[in-house]
Amino acid sequence: MKFTANRTLLVAGVAATAMFASACSNAAETPAPEPADAASAPAQDVPMVGGAAMYPNKTIVENAVNSADHTTLVAAVTAAGLVETLSGPGPFTVFAPTDAAFAKLPAGTVESLVQPANKATLTRILTYHVVSGRIAAADLIQQIQAGGGSARLTTVEGGTLTASLRGSSVILTDEKGGEATVTQADVFQSNGVIHVTDTVSMPD
Repeated sequence: MKFTANRTLLVAGVAATAMFASACSNAAETPAPEPADAASAPAQDVPMVGGAAMYPNKTIVENAVNSADHTTLVAAVTAAGLVETLSGPGPFTVFAPTDAAFAKLPAGTVESLVQPANKATLTRILTYHVVSGRIAAADLIQQIQAGGGSARLTTVEGGTLTASLRGSSVILTDEKGGEATVTQADVFQSNGVIHVTDTVSMPD
């Protein structure tokens, strides 16, 4: 889904850094994907991500575990001990790289990051995909225009993502110069919103 000036896109929202620090010391088990049944059949206006309905009355984690496109992200969130935090009241906004986005990383990177010894590094990368506050598309576009074509977003990790428009797409530029495109926006959750991206953003 393209991001356009005429369509609402939230681009930020997550708890304070202290919440993440607390979650890192209290890892929770990832909930199992819920079985599909007639009672949970998606309503017409419920967005689909990775072949699964993203119900607005469920949390980010409850929805993400059902997306076939985000198995790596869910595994990483679990390894970093952030499940409890992202299941909290929020609100949070998560830029959610797909499995294909993680596959772009050098061979062995993901396998290394999810090891216990690399938990701090993994947590830093994941919290770099989260920005505190909740900003609608129109507001973000105003920020980009007011900033002369870009808006700097301070992440929970402490670094900066730079948002800009390229044609009808929102581009996130990380501190290393890497670019991620928002491929699906406004996936609303009970405790925030997910925006799907095609690349893993990296802090400096």
